Amino acid sequence: QARLEESGGGSVLPGESLRLSCAASGVNFSPQVMAWYRQVPGKQREFVAGFYNRANVKYEDSVKGRFTISGDNVKNAVYLQMNSLTPEDTAVYYCKFIYPYGDIWGQGTQVTVSS
Repeated sequence: QARLEESGGGSVLPGESLRLSCAASGVNFSPQVMAWYRQVPGKQREFVAGFYNRANVKYEDSVKGRFTISGDNVKNAVYLQMNSLTPEDTAVYYCKFIYPYGDIWGQGTQVTVSS
């Protein structure tokens, strides 16, 4: 059964960094898109970054210049390097793989930024 597993979340101080990882298992094909989303209680899940290929990545405006998404189509994995974190980045972060036949979501990993 196909599944995604995130890791790398945690609690950090403002200005610090974290690197999230997401790896797929139970799938034999590379996704068309690998993406990160985040959600805070009471709000809709929002797009953070998307990896289409090394030449085509997209970011939500508030993370541009601070977050970097990278992907490994051989390993079926996606990463999110998050620098200069602020309390507004506090959320549960989810990875999502998009295939022609459907999407797969990870279970989420908590990121907390607080002094």
